[in-house]
Amino acid sequence: MPRLERLVAFVESAATGSFSAAARKLDLTPAAVSKSVLKLEDELGLRLFNRSTRQLRLTHEGERFLARVAPGLRSLDEAVAEVAQGAGVPRGRVRISAPLGFGRRYVMPCLPEVMARHTLIQVELSLTNRQVDLVAEGFDIGVRGGVLEDSALVARRVARLPLVLVASPAYLRRRGAPQREADLAGHDLVGVRLESGAEIPFMFRGRAGGPRPYPADAARLWLSDPEAALDVALLHAGIAQAGLHHAMPFLRTGRLKVLLVGEHDPGDREIALHYPHRQYLAPRVRVVVDALLEALSGHEDLQAMPAKLPREWLA
Repeated sequence: MPRLERLVAFVESAATGSFSAAARKLDLTPAAVSKSVLKLEDELGLRLFNRSTRQLRLTHEGERFLARVAPGLRSLDEAVAEVAQGAGVPRGRVRISAPLGFGRRYVMPCLPEVMARHTLIQVELSLTNRQVDLVAEGFDIGVRGGVLEDSALVARRVARLPLVLVASPAYLRRRGAPQREADLAGHDLVGVRLESGAEIPFMFRGRAGGPRPYPADAARLWLSDPEAALDVALLHAGIAQAGLHHAMPFLRTGRLKVLLVGEHDPGDREIALHYPHRQYLAPRVRVVVDALLEALSGHEDLQAMPAKLPREWLA
């Protein structure tokens, strides 16, 4: 198949009637245009133009070839122009993956406004606590929390994601409020083991170095959903570790209390938006990323830190 630039040189030479005029339109030299047409003729094995010092005229074969080639090049040109013109218009489907609890409480409320503002996009939100491969599974955006690792994906940090130990006032009245880590030995602890098999241990401030884990076998009940651990605490059935952002509504109403703020140290955890590409990010993805960043980074509950909680929220 002839190279595209040779076809373009031929069509423009036929339209303008000279290699010089075609060269000016294509921002090339007349010699370069003439050379492209000659190579095209060699590839086809036929003469497309009859040439003279003053005139360039299509042969019969050239006229037939032009009639077949010109519409195709015109369609290609129109397609490029259409895509370029619509490149700034957000349209199409945006696939988002988010953790179950966080997605329902924080991501879902952001979507109606961005969809109302951009009526040509559709959003598909997949809620799961398993580790998702965004590229392999065809997601445009991933919302992830935890200890962020190096990745080929773009990561836009939204907020820190502290964990707290919580229990209900009724449980604490019945079993007593632990005042130090050692007091947990006499309590019912709720552990979280994700679908991947990874556990989220209770972490405490060590005498030297970073935080250290509490013995995993101390938990009496294990759950696969971090937010479900709060449900157990709300049932007055034990002490759970949960994201402060998930616990905030129950702390405000007094249904839960935070324990051992001075000793509990879950490490540096964050929530971030991930997406595969920074350059040439599709407008449909960019407007959703921007909307999520604005809404999540400005959300009061996602900016809360254990050390700054009101005293009445602590056990």
